[in-house]
Amino acid sequence: MRNVTIENVTDVVIGSLGKNGEITERNREILSALVRHLHEFCKEVNLQHYEFLGACDFLARAGHVCDDKRQEFILLGDILGVEVLVDMLTNRVEGTESESTVIGPFYRENPPVLPKGASTVQKHFDDEETVYFEGHVRDADGSPLAGVIIDVWEDAPNGLYENHDPDQPDYNLRGRFITDDNGHYAFRAVRPVPYPIPDNETAGELLRAMGHHPNRPGHMHFILSKDGYRPLVSQIYDSTSAWLDDDSVFAVKESLVGEFKPAGDDLDTDLHVEFDFTLKREVAAVAAE
Repeated sequence: MRNVTIENVTDVVIGSLGKNGEITERNREILSALVRHLHEFCKEVNLQHYEFLGACDFLARAGHVCDDKRQEFILLGDILGVEVLVDMLTNRVEGTESESTVIGPFYRENPPVLPKGASTVQKHFDDEETVYFEGHVRDADGSPLAGVIIDVWEDAPNGLYENHDPDQPDYNLRGRFITDDNGHYAFRAVRPVPYPIPDNETAGELLRAMGHHPNRPGHMHFILSKDGYRPLVSQIYDSTSAWLDDDSVFAVKESLVGEFKPAGDDLDTDLHVEFDFTLKREVAAVAAE
């Protein structure tokens, strides 16, 4: 095609897919849609060449920010609501299973395995409120699930996660717990507080361009996993937290909001949260029965 025009350039690019090499049907589907929507976007906003170059520079600078502590492209996807959308598309709720949400940029693998009821707190803060978290994990039929690995992590009362705060001990406020024969889990931690996502570098530029803020409501992160069941990445949000209705990454769901109530005399914490989870069977596990 020698005569490429505004009218035919989209069809020309899509028509080139697979002409000089093998391409999977899934790649063809994704790339065709990407080209089509990207070209329509450029036409809709009448994108100018200096703006295109500015976008290229922005993405290059985002790449330079990425390291083992910060994945800038995931952060940009969070700010645009892309990660939460992809998560909902990937983990559609079709029954009674618990809703998922984004994993966020602060997860660390292999936190310590702790006994049921143990504390994740290694360093205390003057203004902390201690919390006893507990609940049950069940399957879609309501049967308790024993042996579920529950990976938890949160920010400290200063608003920082341990891997972004040199003054916190390694793996502070992180741990793995296992449900008992009744599907029950329990652990002690501190009340998570609202905090701003990183708003410097390109993430900050995007937030300012959007006229949006960087703040997230207080929340405890969870990953629940057990063979034969779909892993669940989720969060419990504090019902009284600031920014609950205006989350900077759009990840709050009503079903994930928990009540932080005063603890009873039988607990040695300030607060008590009861929250249950329901896991969905993996398709392969159901088919094998």
